[in-house]
Amino acid sequence: MKCFHFSNGERRDDEDGAPVVVFPRALSKVSWTRSLSVASTASATLDTRRSEFDNSGSSHNYNYDSRLGGGGGDFSDSALFHEFLSQRRANDLRVFSFSELKSATRGFSRSLLIGEGGFGCVFRGLVRVSDSKIEVAIKQLNRNGFQGHKEWINEVNFLGVVNHPNLVKLVGYCAEDDERGIQRLLVYELMHNKSLEDHLLARVPSPLPWMARLKIAQDAARGLAYLHEEMDFQLIFRDFKTSNILLDEDFNAKLSDFGLARQGPPEGLSHVSTSVVGTVGYAAPEYVQTGRLTAKSDVWSFGVVLYELITGRRALERNLPRSEQKLLEWVRPYVSDSKKFHLIVDPRLEGQYYLKSAQKLASLANKCLTKQPKSRPKMSEVVEILGNIISDTTSQDEDGPPVISEAEEVKDETTGETEPESTRQGSNYRKKMFDIREMVNLRNKSFGKLDWRNWTPGLVRTW
Repeated sequence: MKCFHFSNGERRDDEDGAPVVVFPRALSKVSWTRSLSVASTASATLDTRRSEFDNSGSSHNYNYDSRLGGGGGDFSDSALFHEFLSQRRANDLRVFSFSELKSATRGFSRSLLIGEGGFGCVFRGLVRVSDSKIEVAIKQLNRNGFQGHKEWINEVNFLGVVNHPNLVKLVGYCAEDDERGIQRLLVYELMHNKSLEDHLLARVPSPLPWMARLKIAQDAARGLAYLHEEMDFQLIFRDFKTSNILLDEDFNAKLSDFGLARQGPPEGLSHVSTSVVGTVGYAAPEYVQTGRLTAKSDVWSFGVVLYELITGRRALERNLPRSEQKLLEWVRPYVSDSKKFHLIVDPRLEGQYYLKSAQKLASLANKCLTKQPKSRPKMSEVVEILGNIISDTTSQDEDGPPVISEAEEVKDETTGETEPESTRQGSNYRKKMFDIREMVNLRNKSFGKLDWRNWTPGLVRTW
């Protein structure tokens, strides 16, 4: 069995004569060996057609590699990234053996499975780090999955040297070559409350309160702002969506899955011309149509996620009537009509939100979804706007529970008569709006600290 570890620091030539920059172990730069590059090389042979939707209604990833050329490239190969690495110490990444991770997951038991997709599977496990054991999420990549070795390298290189409260923490990695091929695994901090997608799609017992949604949006915006504006080089996430926003035990949001991330354009250039990857429904139209990638492409995706937070719906849902399948098309007429706006708000909230707050969030989403990329706000501006929305909403919360507007009067389904205010206040609308602390307390009382224990992958709630 051959183990591939981070290199110890020198410059050498690879077997094919190409120079390979090898960084010290402390800098966590993975060497590009010939045997480990097989998976990423194979990705270049993929069909260049854009993926379509099948009849199941689930969204597929754009995953074609047309190598359109132009400025920018794989961020882990760039000079700016090398300089970035040289100025930072590694976050003490642990190199795990495959046998250790196999033992930590009880042989990759299905009972410990917490997620799966085209990249492979994610398992909950218990590993020893320093002098203590910690719970982690272990991602085992398929040998022939969507996420090849190059994407794996990207994630290890980047997460190995950054430390931000809104980026998921990488604990370590494993890369071993055995008789069956290359085993590639990543070990992350365990995010106890799954992904934002899980909560919006009712895979957990209680819906996210309105204030929690605003806080999650702000956390995610801070993560993107860091990638776009606060490092020595710009990084474009390229696959921002609800399933890549993970929530810790206190519902703090962190961005995950940096395998498709790409370095932004060099100074003096407006965009990066690159292959189109990402998820249908989230990718910016100019990127899909031309392959021209900018940080404003992520801003578009963020706008889509804001509407998912408001509505509780997917970006694209084939199981709905045709007129409602595409989220952005469905919300358009309601957003422009203040009397109908409440009709698109997530019904699981049961009226426990502030109408003005939701309208302000929709207004921000519209700014992010402006057709012209240059007209979209920067993510630092988005963070500031979200802060103002949260501040205003908190002030409203202190004044009392949410009050439904006249435009939102609810009619009895049998008589067609409007329910009196007293009746509505005596039922759903009597509840106070939850804040983050209340939500955490409810979670601890109702289904325990670790959600995964009662969750059967791929099935609807089992409790």
